Amino acid sequence: MQETPTEAEQAPPFERRGPDVPASPVILSVPHAGRDYSHAILAATRLTRAQLECLEDRLMDRLIEPAAATGAIAIVARRPRAEIDLNRDEREVDPAIIAPSPPARSVLPSARTRGGLGLIPARITGAGPIWHRPIHSDELSRRIVEVHRPYHRALTDAIEQARSRFGVAILIDCHSMPPRNEGAATQADVVFGDLHGMSIAPELRDAAIKTARDEGFRTTCNDPYAGGYITARHGRPAAGVHAIQVEIDRSLYLAEDLRSAGRGFDRTAALLARITAVLAAKALEPPQAIAAE
Repeated sequence: MQETPTEAEQAPPFERRGPDVPASPVILSVPHAGRDYSHAILAATRLTRAQLECLEDRLMDRLIEPAAATGAIAIVARRPRAEIDLNRDEREVDPAIIAPSPPARSVLPSARTRGGLGLIPARITGAGPIWHRPIHSDELSRRIVEVHRPYHRALTDAIEQARSRFGVAILIDCHSMPPRNEGAATQADVVFGDLHGMSIAPELRDAAIKTARDEGFRTTCNDPYAGGYITARHGRPAAGVHAIQVEIDRSLYLAEDLRSAGRGFDRTAALLARITAVLAAKALEPPQAIAAE
């Protein structure tokens, strides 16, 4: 008898939040906060669910709520990063965890896949390999077709809606990062990534950084995170589409367990809302020179 799909398996892989007609040129992307772990994923892993949750940008879907309330459209993943990483090229696959192994010409090797964090995460630091056995190539294809591509189509649609209405669109790709230890070279609360000047106009990037600093947050740009696949795929400043990645230290807004909301949650959520509002206002300043760059 065929097994009845679980609620997680039946649910849409992401949700679009916000108005049908854009009220802001800003789009928020939340690719790593999904918590809909299907029965199939939990049965396939050799780790506990709590260990898989280490891959999440924990509660980022809730952290962006005040930012979305400014009128920005938000595209929020529901499927977990363990199932498929939406911030990876669909060719960024570790052949060792796929059966049969894909041909070399179809794979895009990268430092991320070598580190176990490709399109399908292979291992977690401190926990080891994730999967009991290799993932069948048909299952890989299904995840790409049903989860990865629709997410990026939704981002593209929201971006084009905003650009059509305002002449410019700004994508903020929202992430969290592990707390920095005291010996780390970079002691930043917030890291902005613009692919070293490639994905967003400098005045927009600088406005975001200044906003965070004015609110009392330590910031860096492109160190140690310069932006990932989402920023690279969707950021086209010459076409009036700007993209910036934002990484926020989890200890700023989570409790000591790094799982539940902490005392700094509201302050950090307010920061994202402020950045969203500032970038929207900056982009729409006359004579909209940014849109034509």
